[in-house]
Amino acid sequence: MAKDMTLLWGSGSPPCWKVMIALEEKNLKGYNQKMLSFEKKEHKSKEVMDINPRGQLPTFKHGDKVLNESLAICFYLESQFKSQGNKLIPDGAAEQALMYQRLFEGFTFNQKMVDYFYQHSRVPEEERHESALKRNKEAAIAELKLWEGYLDKAPCCVAGKTFTLADVAFYPSVAGLFHYGLCEERYPKLAAYYNGLKDRPSIKATWPPTWLESPGPDVLKDL
Repeated sequence: MAKDMTLLWGSGSPPCWKVMIALEEKNLKGYNQKMLSFEKKEHKSKEVMDINPRGQLPTFKHGDKVLNESLAICFYLESQFKSQGNKLIPDGAAEQALMYQRLFEGFTFNQKMVDYFYQHSRVPEEERHESALKRNKEAAIAELKLWEGYLDKAPCCVAGKTFTLADVAFYPSVAGLFHYGLCEERYPKLAAYYNGLKDRPSIKATWPPTWLESPGPDVLKDL
């Protein structure tokens, strides 16, 4: 079945990584894949644009079905291959409610981290405004502390005792923060979550190859 699947992806992209984790969790091995370079603008190539007019990664095909939104791909895989691999949506109502809450709450987390990251690494220094930098930093710190509190009550995973779609979506973002210099001592619960799942087979097998080659810039060291 996986031979009918094709994934175009980029190393270090949390959206791409979450799809690859989901494929591993569902034991969908042997799918066609191609790593493209963001630096070389390969995500804007005809190969990608023919499938995804937004020119973004990941781009995923299963037979004649095309999905280009990472969470849509993850939900699709769980729906189509429920009995294969690991179950990523729990059965119990309480467990499922928490999983969905953390999964979608992760959008707010990601946005606040991205706002801070881009202000400090992508906006030219002469165009940065102190008020915006201060506001984005305060919002990011508050968000990180909120998730510290969530993880203080979680046994191992972000939504309870088992690895779920919430972790598939959340882990790549957290790993990205530490790759870019977030202080483990300052955020011990997030660090414990990050380190505790690092050797999970689906995560270890799909670790971004460019991250293995060199550490990231410490853009987030002051958070």
